[in-house]
Amino acid sequence: MPKDWLIAPIWDGREGLAKSLGVSPVVAQVLHNRGVSDVDAGRVFLTPRMVDIYEPELLPGAAIAAERIVSAVRAGKKIVVYGDYDVDGITGVSILWHCLKLAGANISYYVPHRLEEGYGVNLEAIDTLADEGADVVITVDCGVTAIEPALRARERGIEFIITDHHNPHTTSEGEIELPEALLVHPGACGKGDGAAYPNPDLSGAGVALKLAWAIAQQLSKSTKVSPEYRDFLVDATGLAALGIIADVVPLTGENRIIAHYGLKGLAKSRLPGLQALIQAANLTGKSLSGYDIGFKLGPRLNAIGRMGHARLAVDMLTRADAREAVQIAANLEQQNRARQALQKRITDEAIEMVSATGQDSDAVRGIVLASPEWHAGVIGVVASRVTEEFGRPTVMIAIENGVGQGSARSIPNFALHEVLGDCRETLLTYGGHAMAAGLKIEADKIDAFRAAFHNRAAQLLTPADLRPKLRIDDEVRLDALNMSLVSDFAKLEPFGAGNASPRLATDWLEVVGEPRAVGASKSHLQVALSDGVKQCKGIAFGMAKHADALKDSRRCKVAFEPITNEWNGRVSVEMRILDFRFPDE
Repeated sequence: MPKDWLIAPIWDGREGLAKSLGVSPVVAQVLHNRGVSDVDAGRVFLTPRMVDIYEPELLPGAAIAAERIVSAVRAGKKIVVYGDYDVDGITGVSILWHCLKLAGANISYYVPHRLEEGYGVNLEAIDTLADEGADVVITVDCGVTAIEPALRARERGIEFIITDHHNPHTTSEGEIELPEALLVHPGACGKGDGAAYPNPDLSGAGVALKLAWAIAQQLSKSTKVSPEYRDFLVDATGLAALGIIADVVPLTGENRIIAHYGLKGLAKSRLPGLQALIQAANLTGKSLSGYDIGFKLGPRLNAIGRMGHARLAVDMLTRADAREAVQIAANLEQQNRARQALQKRITDEAIEMVSATGQDSDAVRGIVLASPEWHAGVIGVVASRVTEEFGRPTVMIAIENGVGQGSARSIPNFALHEVLGDCRETLLTYGGHAMAAGLKIEADKIDAFRAAFHNRAAQLLTPADLRPKLRIDDEVRLDALNMSLVSDFAKLEPFGAGNASPRLATDWLEVVGEPRAVGASKSHLQVALSDGVKQCKGIAFGMAKHADALKDSRRCKVAFEPITNEWNGRVSVEMRILDFRFPDE
């Protein structure tokens, strides 16, 4: 389906802001598109400062939780950190483990098995931890929907502290449901310390970082932490940056500051696990970017949870020495390759199934797919691919022993956590955000769930919502593509949700020579384009299907991201092409 190009209108103040900040007018336009339109805000955005992050006492529940945890540490109580199995949970668990280990706590961690236990806190795990003598359980990146587990923890004499950032459940009357436990949460949950945190988009690892900071203050008996805790918080910020970027929370405000400094700290981290992870991804000695987290480090951490048990990744980031960390990182590398192969197979099957079941028709505005042949560990990533391919919210369900485990991904104007709440009668459990969620369902309820999901999609989405959209920051001539612009763009890093890598578009260009299909599978397209003044090379990944159209029309517009290419010691600016537009469209 052709994409709608949404090119931002030219802002009148771009030249003035560019001059004041010493950047290209194109960068000033990008800043304006991100909601940054004055000089002071522009300087803050371009030069993030750690002094601008919020004190932990502002995070609802954090101060009380820190007091209780420190009291438990001093009393020698057995503390267990219970975390989710994705990157955000893994890094959040690691942050609190290091923090409490430094305090001499009796500390361990528990990460549920993705396939055997599923997302969140489960009753069986609470019973197991109670049987093993746990006195305090601290959740990370999960727990806000754990109504029954919180009651079970109380029955078993466990102090239950929840740190989470996900949306709570609501009743059919719209009332918020919260567990009977101390809650540390950046959102307005109607309980706890009252007002919401100034940064409601803090990730699970970000919440763990703030709680660790509050604990460090308690142990240091001062808002200024001791030198050993200061060093710890530097490493913890790197771990939090991993979680924040990988969890695709908006990289604005405080999240941007943590990600900015965390990326710098990651490369210099003293933690053997982080050093091994970076080495496995061939990033040792390099400046790390948001892209490196999203496409290199994050997938390796996620892979073990998808294909095996995420506890191994936590082991690597916590207790492992240098030798063991290298061994675990090598295991993660193997699991990631296996994940990639499995993911490709299921993606191909899912795309075929959409068409075979008629869920790509104009009358259907949501997609629900299920199969007993799918691996529950990779269906979330596949759901993202299907959503991107068809422009519809997608639920992928892997069935085993009569129970389906599902992952969902959405599009704007379709809040998944609310829609799943509307479909709760067909589900065993559910939870998540507006754009991503998970669920469990009995296999014989899938058809009923599909009908309910389709019904809500028909009510909430319009045909215009389903057309894939490509937001473009500015239209430029090819002579604007130079190293100075690329250097200015680098100042906008890290890129991610809420601060996407700048996307540009051209006017009509002439195709120079013959486009070439490249890559091992000949699925990528290499093309040279000219606007009559300058010629530029471009690479379009996975878009070899457009070769004939380019050869026939000899003209096109392109949407792209500027990239650099180094060859024989010479660096040039090229285009990573995102989409083509042809004269007959």
